[in-house]
Amino acid sequence: MAAKRKSSRSKKDSPGAQELLVLELQEIHNAENQLSRMVPRFAKVVESEALRKMTNERLAEGERIIQDIEKVFDELDESPGRKKNIAAEGLLTDAREHVQEIEPGPALDAVLIGAIQKTEHYCIAAWGTARALAEATGQKTAAKAMQRALDEGKEFDERLTELAEKEVTPALLSGSEGQVQDEDEEEQGGQNGSGRSRKRGGSEGRIS
Repeated sequence: MAAKRKSSRSKKDSPGAQELLVLELQEIHNAENQLSRMVPRFAKVVESEALRKMTNERLAEGERIIQDIEKVFDELDESPGRKKNIAAEGLLTDAREHVQEIEPGPALDAVLIGAIQKTEHYCIAAWGTARALAEATGQKTAAKAMQRALDEGKEFDERLTELAEKEVTPALLSGSEGQVQDEDEEEQGGQNGSGRSRKRGGSEGRIS
């Protein structure tokens, strides 16, 4: 029997709870920095004034989260690091592609609400994990900051859903119905026009 090959990839020692907390906060810090660069782009292209206001609110919330995390890093004598949050990057890349592909209007607003909520749901999961680790390690500043982020994040998510249901989706459906009606009228007009042409043609043939 051939001997099993040893993996060339070395494993790191198992990190402790505080080290895991630092890693989680570093990922959150990077995610919020990515959001801070992307959210202003969303605000420029959305049609709904309410949605624009909410994107700006999320930008301010992200700035507070970054400040809170940097305060925790100071207390722990740690740094944010330079590792990019791949999960957040993927979600935001997807949103950016939608902005490039869809014309401004209710459709883009609806898609962006979904994209923002996907990112927010990821953040809520990350904040919850960080809070649990902070509580387990007795890091009260971090626990308090993550709890506040969780509370505001869940409320923000609910408000986005309400905005979608009451304003954006109805506007999208109204626009779609209008487009279908216009297409039906054009089709009927074309058919009537063709019928008239055929009738005129037949009369002219009989007259001649």
